[in-house]
Amino acid sequence: MPDPVLRLAVAGAAHPHVAYVLDELPLRTDVALVGISDPDPALAHRYGVPAYADHHSLLEAQQPDVVVVAGIYFERGAIVADALRAGAHVLADKPLCTSLSDVDLIAAAANETRRSVSLLLEKRGYPETLAARALLDSGALGSLSLVAASGPHKLNRPSRPAWFLDPSTYGGVIGDLAVHDIDLVLWLSGAREGSVSAVGGPLHGAVLLRAGEVAATIEVSWLTPDAAPWHGDYRMRLTGTSGTAELLWTREKLTAVTHDRPLWTVETPERRRPATAALDAFVAGEEPEIGTAASLLATRIALLAQDSADNGGVVHRWAA
Repeated sequence: MPDPVLRLAVAGAAHPHVAYVLDELPLRTDVALVGISDPDPALAHRYGVPAYADHHSLLEAQQPDVVVVAGIYFERGAIVADALRAGAHVLADKPLCTSLSDVDLIAAAANETRRSVSLLLEKRGYPETLAARALLDSGALGSLSLVAASGPHKLNRPSRPAWFLDPSTYGGVIGDLAVHDIDLVLWLSGAREGSVSAVGGPLHGAVLLRAGEVAATIEVSWLTPDAAPWHGDYRMRLTGTSGTAELLWTREKLTAVTHDRPLWTVETPERRRPATAALDAFVAGEEPEIGTAASLLATRIALLAQDSADNGGVVHRWAA
């Protein structure tokens, strides 16, 4: 068995999305977990690696190649920047950070160190998303004109930690949830400039995003009823000049209709695991598909939208 070529550490494991990366480890021989920093040492003990009380100690002791950041939201920006400046690439749960100043901090650190930041935006790897991208690329839908996305979630309030329910440590529902669909609009449209505004409250938000020639609405919330059969009925509608596609992620279905073809269910490929492609890229010494520029831009637009919602719906312009 070859020696591992990638030393991976976890700096913050407050969110269960850390499993996106940890679940990859038994499947690989080219990545080794070397340590975990988190106030709760249980995860480090479970994986048989050293536990650290803070990320500074972890970075100094282990000098990892890649740092996974999945801790308390408002702490993430500084941890990401410190990991980059310690010479590591970063594989981060969303949100990458909770303030626009932290986006600038991370961008400066990435530019200075030439290390990469990759967000775990798992919706890109869903079968329905991959098939919809192929459908657009084939020209079957014509030119993309409109996107309408809905991302409701169950709050599950009794199981949420206190930091998740505090705006000062959580950062906002738009910054947290809408980043997935903002990234998809950018990825599917190829847009490099636009504007964004939003309205909402602590548990819900609605975003109006202009991405080049594409207009998108994105609705997110923690308002899925407790008795619903799913955590959230996530969906997206793509409207082109020649046809329409409906991505029904929770129901694992993609439908389409065009001027020339009646409604049909589109065949979909296998699901991609959230962390596989990024780890493959880091092992190969390459920039991940969801690289620094895409991660920072989607985060910046989501936080501009959150700022808009917090300040009466002001319109912000953005550019890549």
